[in-house]
This record gives sequence, C-alpha cells and structure tokens, in this order.
Amino acid sequence: MHARDVLNPATAQARPTPSERFVVAGARWGAAEAGLRKGGGPDLGLIVFDAPSPAAGVFTRNRVRAAPVVLTERRVRAGPVRAVLVNAGCANACTGSAGMRDARRAVATTASALGVPEREVVCASTGVIGQRLAVERIERALPSLVASVRPDGAADFARAILTTDRWPKLARADVSSRGAGGVARVVGVAKGAGMIHPNLATTLAFVVTDARLDARGLRRALRAAVRDSFNAISVDGDTSTNDCVLLVSTGRAGPPRTRGAFEDAVREVLGALARAVVADGEGAEHLVEVIVRGARSARDARRAAHAVATSLLVKTALHGADPNWGRILAALGRSGARFAPDRVQLWLDDVPLVRDSTLVSAEAERAAAAVMRRDAYRLEIRLGSGRGASARMWTCDLGPSYVKINAEYRS
Repeated sequence: MHARDVLNPATAQARPTPSERFVVAGARWGAAEAGLRKGGGPDLGLIVFDAPSPAAGVFTRNRVRAAPVVLTERRVRAGPVRAVLVNAGCANACTGSAGMRDARRAVATTASALGVPEREVVCASTGVIGQRLAVERIERALPSLVASVRPDGAADFARAILTTDRWPKLARADVSSRGAGGVARVVGVAKGAGMIHPNLATTLAFVVTDARLDARGLRRALRAAVRDSFNAISVDGDTSTNDCVLLVSTGRAGPPRTRGAFEDAVREVLGALARAVVADGEGAEHLVEVIVRGARSARDARRAAHAVATSLLVKTALHGADPNWGRILAALGRSGARFAPDRVQLWLDDVPLVRDSTLVSAEAERAAAAVMRRDAYRLEIRLGSGRGASARMWTCDLGPSYVKINAEYRS
C-alpha cells in the first residue's frame, strides 16, 4: 500500500475536500435533491459504473430488514452491478410488500434513465423507519441526479446520504497493481452516527476500487475487513434495519500485485470509515479505542471489549471525563470473559490508572481525567489471565445531546 487518505472530521466542514482524491477509474458519483429529507438539501446519491462490475455485500443481521436490503442482497449475489441508488430521509423499512414495490420501482426507473438492465441496479435507504418511500419525488429528481454524476463527485454523494451525521465520511488507500499505471485505488464513503452496533455493518458504506478482482475475491476481502472495522464499533447498542456495505470493482487498474495487499487496503479504508462513524456518534465528543490484552482466548478478549465499549455507565463516564474505573471493572465482571479480577490493569493512553484491581494513586486518577478530556484516546485493559489473546473496539461517550437528537428525530 502506498498511501492512505482520509477526510478529517475536524476539518470536513471548514474547507472543501479536494475531489480528485477520491476518483476511481470507471466510476462516477452524483447527488440531487428530491425533497425526502426534513429540512431540505441533497438526499439522493447515485454511483454509476462504466461497465457491469463484480460486487460483494455484507448486510444487517437484524431480523427486521428494510426492503432495499432484501432487494440488493439478492441482486449482488446474482451478478454484476451497474449502478447504486441511495436515498436519505426514509428507511423504507417496516413498509411490507408496498415497500418492496417502492424499492423495485425506484431502481427500475433509475435503470431506464441510465439505459442499463434493471437487474444490475441496486439500492440502499436510510432515515425514518415505518414510512413509505416517496418514489414520485425520486422520479422527478432522476434527470438532475443522472446529469450530476461525474468521476470526482464522491464528496457530493457522501453529503447527500447523511442523516444525523455532522460531517461526510470518505477514505482512500492506494495499492500496487499490475495495470499500466502500477497503482489501484480503493475509495470508501460511509454514513452513520446513530443505531451503531456490531452485527453487521451498523451503517451504510460503499467502497469502489479499480483493482481487478472477481466477486469471490471481493467477498473474501470485505468480510475480513468488516470484522475488524464495522463489527468492532458501537455508539448506542442498536443495529439498524438498513445496514449495508458494498464493495465493487471496476477492474480498470488491473489486478493487485498481491491479494494480501489489496485486503489490507480495504481494511484500512473501512477502518477509517468506521472510526469516523463512532467519532460522529450523535452528540459524541470523544472517540475511545478499547483494547483488551492478556485474555485466555480470543473469545474472552472480544467479550471483555464488547462489555466495556457498550456499557452505558462507562459511556456516560467517558462523557464526563470521569475515570470511574469501578464501572469498567463491573462491566468486565459481567462480560462472561474468564479472568482473575485481582490481576486487572487499566491504562488511559500512557497513564496507569489501576493495577491489580486497585487504584494506582490519586495523582494517577487526576492524570487519567486529563487524558479523558482529549478528543481521542486509548483505554487499555490488561487482564493478565492468559497467553495474550487480544481484541479491540471503538466506542464514544454518551451524553444529553444523544437523547435530545433522538427524542426529536421525527418531530
């Protein structure tokens, strides 16, 4: 891998994104306003590929699944993709058979406008659950949406698919290829701030590469990358009805020199997007990497990390920059992980807070509180109970803004 490029959340609203950073040969991106979003603004996104392109997808494991999830999963499994239609403002979930008809109508109209087979157009939706999709508005906006697509339009697409997000999320990695230019690009766009939790994607994400791989190779890379990124984050413990991650290859840059390097590039891009989603957690002020080391098994490590990262008591302490280490130990104790409580150590960045399940000192507690006032930091948990199995998750603080945003979401 030669480089990684990430849209910085701290500066996303302060200055425009150089659009050429996210150009992928053989793909075009666009956005338009259809009137689906409360408050107005662009709410339709479209990705168009120059030719039918192999794709892989990972979808929500929530038993309540939105119509676009069901339709897109079937089509991705069946064959190549030529376009992806995404709308914000309406999830088209819990809408029954009418919702499936709406989804099919939206993609059929899009296929007709593009002059491509309907079976090669897929869709994704995000927004309020339980409302019908205003397909007529989408149809009226389609001419301007199709006209908007261009190679450097990824940033516009990223902004159009946001809901409660505070900033757009884009990332890029380059990898050596056997094509004429010698370099292939992996570009990812994601949205998400609430309903963020493992099992499966916890958001919408679209990754496009010009490295040439077949659907099987894409599935292998995507599943491994999702496990270490979108399945390792949590904001509020809710897994959405609409979660979807797609990986599509235009193949224009030739095959990657090594499969492992390509998989690393996908993992880098999805990891950057996943961390941006957590940092943008509704009302969040702190991004916290939870690392568990010294567990008896990988399963124990994952259980411990998950319990701490999803604990509401821990997350509210993170919001208050309160090193309330007893809450962390309590979460570990109910996690199901096997460990000896009297061996636990807790570190906040380079500050040792707890050793052998006892506070190191009052000075250490004050230093830990200073760490917790940072925008991002690391909480390291050393269980001291095994051969060194480890796990990590990314979480954020939970404060009153989260309640306000979600209490007023539909009003």
